[in-house]
Amino acid sequence: MDIIQSLAKELKLKKEQVEATVKLLDEGNTVPFIARYRKEVTGSLTDEVLRELEERLNYLRNLEERRLEITRLLEEQGVLNEDLEKKIAQATLLVELEDIYRPFRPKRKTRASLAKEKGLEPLAQFLLTQETGDVLQEAQKYVNPEAEVFASEEALQGAQDIIAEMAADDAEIRGTVRTLIRQKGVLRSQKKAKAEGRSPYEMYYDYQEMVKSIPPHRILAINRGEKEEFLDVKLEAPREEILSFINSYFIKGDLIGAGLIEEAINDGYNRLLEPSLEREIRKELTEKGEEQAIKVFAANLKKLLLQPPCKDQIVLGFDPAYRTGCKLAVVDPTGRVLDTAVIYPTPPQNKVEEAQKVLIELVNKYHVTAIALGNGTASRESEKFIADTLQLFDHKVMYTIVNEAGASVYSASKLAQEEFPHYDVTLRSAVSIARRLIDPLAELVKIDPKAIGVGQYQHDVNQKRLGETLRGVVEDCVNSVGVNLNTASAALLSYVAGISQNVAKKIVAYREEKGPFKERQELLKVSGLGPKTFIQCAGFLRIPDGENPLDNTGVHPESYDVTDKLIKRLNLRLNEIKFNLLKEDLKNLAKELEVGLPTLEDIVKELEKPGRDPREELPSPVFKAGVMEIEDLQVGMVLTGVVRNVVDFGAFVDIGVHQDGLVHISQLTDSFVKNPLDVVNVGDIVQVTVLSVDVERKRISLSMKKV
Repeated sequence: MDIIQSLAKELKLKKEQVEATVKLLDEGNTVPFIARYRKEVTGSLTDEVLRELEERLNYLRNLEERRLEITRLLEEQGVLNEDLEKKIAQATLLVELEDIYRPFRPKRKTRASLAKEKGLEPLAQFLLTQETGDVLQEAQKYVNPEAEVFASEEALQGAQDIIAEMAADDAEIRGTVRTLIRQKGVLRSQKKAKAEGRSPYEMYYDYQEMVKSIPPHRILAINRGEKEEFLDVKLEAPREEILSFINSYFIKGDLIGAGLIEEAINDGYNRLLEPSLEREIRKELTEKGEEQAIKVFAANLKKLLLQPPCKDQIVLGFDPAYRTGCKLAVVDPTGRVLDTAVIYPTPPQNKVEEAQKVLIELVNKYHVTAIALGNGTASRESEKFIADTLQLFDHKVMYTIVNEAGASVYSASKLAQEEFPHYDVTLRSAVSIARRLIDPLAELVKIDPKAIGVGQYQHDVNQKRLGETLRGVVEDCVNSVGVNLNTASAALLSYVAGISQNVAKKIVAYREEKGPFKERQELLKVSGLGPKTFIQCAGFLRIPDGENPLDNTGVHPESYDVTDKLIKRLNLRLNEIKFNLLKEDLKNLAKELEVGLPTLEDIVKELEKPGRDPREELPSPVFKAGVMEIEDLQVGMVLTGVVRNVVDFGAFVDIGVHQDGLVHISQLTDSFVKNPLDVVNVGDIVQVTVLSVDVERKRISLSMKKV
């Protein structure tokens, strides 16, 4: 197989593009580096396409390895022939290769293998080929007490066992039957007899859907219901059509053993083929569901990480609680903690006046401009307390609700202990909540992406695959934004292209010992950070007040000479650059400066806005000055909300009543929506209309359709 050609065809890319990209990957270059600084080589492939290409490259290479391995094994068994070689060479999927190898794979003892040991294989071939003769008379020839075949009926049973296994192991049969089940099979679920009480799976108590059309999220829901023993699940195949096909495959002409062959095929299907393919297709469906769930999680995570920062704000992080009190932390615009406190405005203490005094003192002392309230336990009571206190401050203060998912995970982590060794776990949470508002990306990278909670069924999917995908998302986000080399934590630095966790810690240690970095080249003095790593990471690291202004841009050091020539050529000052270049001008300049056009275009963008943060172009968080309860909602109300999570069946929107409302996929727009992510993303600010409110069950139904 020509892997490069296959990738080009599958991903709709030019062969030269794929060839060059594979070479870059094989040389150890990271995806963010290739996407940003090797556009001429790849034809400006995005990080998403590069990651897909890398994943498919690994699959096809594994396929080739398995192809060679199976060829070797069949050769060693002495069964490799021209027909098998051709089938192996034409296989394009791992499952096809395994089907070809299946009849020859060493097995534990089976009824068929025991029959073969008794010498009954020729009798099976007789049944499959003879149109004349006497079956019982032929079977009598194989009666052999020494081989434990005591009667012709036993010989025929052994021959049937061989035919049954042949039918179950034949690659062509398995391929065709697999396709029939995919196209015409039905997944059916019913309430388990011992299941009692209400459950989230009631809609699946008597449910069926075609295998080919069942949505991925429904597969995972049914799987979970089965695992939690609420559901019995069965995959029903088009049995009659399958048996008819297998019979016609084996019974050619008017065979004298046709009846016995049909019995054997029926047995082989019931005992071997159907259970095997049911497991395989259930696994296939599960993988499909998992893949979609991972895609949704990845898309949501990316939007969450790229939420705009709240710059130049003094923020008070407010971690709500009941019995243990609400934890407060005042944080400056750089993330440095200025002060902390604990107050008890919520039940059972209800020390409202005392709590107000502490809050007012902190807000006025540090001139707090924004309060970031976590959305956890006691958030509703805490929000009312904050709203009632707003008018008592010396200056205008707004508040916003911050999703605190994963804050407790961070607070108890080794990283948090190192960062705040003298703080209580809950005070660390308050700091994290405040920092999430100041710079969501810098704070959220400290938390395992799986704990952030913007997915669906994330605990049911392949955790290794989920972890790898989410790490890739975080890497792409961190590198697209860029990192301040002199303020970034080791956690944030470890996501920069080429930098390992160990090297990230060494960068921080060097910074603490020697002081702030003055130029990017100084990175080469860090132990363990050599020229190869420097090339990968340098362009993504920023030094705002460095000796070289280019160190605060996305211009890579390898392009500094070209950049200097460009500035001199246009007779411009670095801090006053305003380009007014047409596409044709850029093309001519690229030729003159002997640089690729994509690289020159990127240099121009960076020089026009040095230190630009791409997140600043997005809508800011929604700040509030009052509070609502779910009881205040009325059908027909039009409200502004923030999308907190997107799933296959719609989007959950925070409208400020501590219970996210669901915009079902059918209510996202006036037109048909195949995928909610085509319409909304996590962090989007949207206008919604209240359709229904169930106060008892805390369910809110919303619509984004135009009124």
